[in-house]
Amino acid sequence: MFTAITHSQIYVLDQDEALDFYVGKLGLEVNGDVDMGFMRWLTVSVPGHPDRQILLQKPGGPQMSEETAQQVRELVTKGAMGGSLIFSTDDCRKTYETLLGLGVEFTEEPTERPYGIDCGLRDPFGNHIRFTQLKG
Repeated sequence: MFTAITHSQIYVLDQDEALDFYVGKLGLEVNGDVDMGFMRWLTVSVPGHPDRQILLQKPGGPQMSEETAQQVRELVTKGAMGGSLIFSTDDCRKTYETLLGLGVEFTEEPTERPYGIDCGLRDPFGNHIRFTQLKG
């Protein structure tokens, strides 16, 4: 049977803007940036962990018609189609302060939870992101 999850996908409306956010601000690294003709295969991951990649995909072919792609773009713009990513960090408050200094907009400040400290933000396309400092 299965041995791992290697890729997850979220929709973005502009892959260059997504690169600026995910690599330039969140500090992820590019694993693949390939022009496949019918689409740009753009993946990022946590540095040193290429075994789990995020595909930053524009809505469109070959999976969907242009009409469907337009509907998905509209939902992404409204934040209604946003995917969800959860990252871990060793220091939630420090990561929050660093990202705040880079202009990242948060939906929730670091908060104590039964499992640790976490906070929330959205990427420029409405995808929900959380990062968590788990209790020891």
